Amino acid sequence: MVLADSLGKVKFDWEISDLLKTAARQAAAHLAQARAAEALTVARQFESFNRAAAFVVHDIKNLVAQLTLLLANAQRHKHKPEFQEDMLATIESSIARMNRMLVKLHDKPEVTGAGAVKLDEMLEEVIRSKNAFSLKPVLEVQSPELRVRADREKLTRVVGHIVQNAIEATPYLGKVGVTLARQEGWAEVVVTDTGVGMDEAFIRERLFRPFDSTKGTGMGIGAYECKAYVQELGGDITVDSQLGQGSRFTLRLPLLTAT
Repeated sequence: MVLADSLGKVKFDWEISDLLKTAARQAAAHLAQARAAEALTVARQFESFNRAAAFVVHDIKNLVAQLTLLLANAQRHKHKPEFQEDMLATIESSIARMNRMLVKLHDKPEVTGAGAVKLDEMLEEVIRSKNAFSLKPVLEVQSPELRVRADREKLTRVVGHIVQNAIEATPYLGKVGVTLARQEGWAEVVVTDTGVGMDEAFIRERLFRPFDSTKGTGMGIGAYECKAYVQELGGDITVDSQLGQGSRFTLRLPLLTAT
């Protein structure tokens, strides 16, 4: 390291040697810190991408299950105009969702499209996406025109996952219901079913734990993603359930007030 030419005659001694050693160590420490920071940034980018990819794979798995069920029902109902209409709507919705997944993987995972979301319209979209199932959920809108600030695609995925789980946990002759209501400054989306239910220990210790699934082909990130995103929006998810009687999931989201 050369700073300048010396004005006087300097003799190289132990003091200069120690000074140069100290400067070298300081420069080396800064270089090492810069390299470590760069490596940490790259690692975080990979972690963010891998997390987004895991959620996308989870969604693709649900879409494959939905399309597989649609294909199985087509053997019996393909000549019915109502089924043909539902089939086209389901395929169109699935393609649109897969295209949005590809866009999210291509872009930076941190980028979100938060905006005003009309909950009644979003819930109607969720219900339509389940038309391929024999057990169709019933939507009841007690308070229309409620809006929250969220990424519509993410919120649709959250509610869709909870409704999907309710359908899978409920016998064919059972019931799945979705209710939208207002509680003071909160919007409440309630998903109920008459399925197998869960005990308190499972809800407390395993339901929202990542990578813990009771399904043979499950990834165990759906419920975790749901609660994490709802809490990110300033809300919360509560669960009431009894074995053999069914479950009740309540999503509380802060309402978007008009300005």
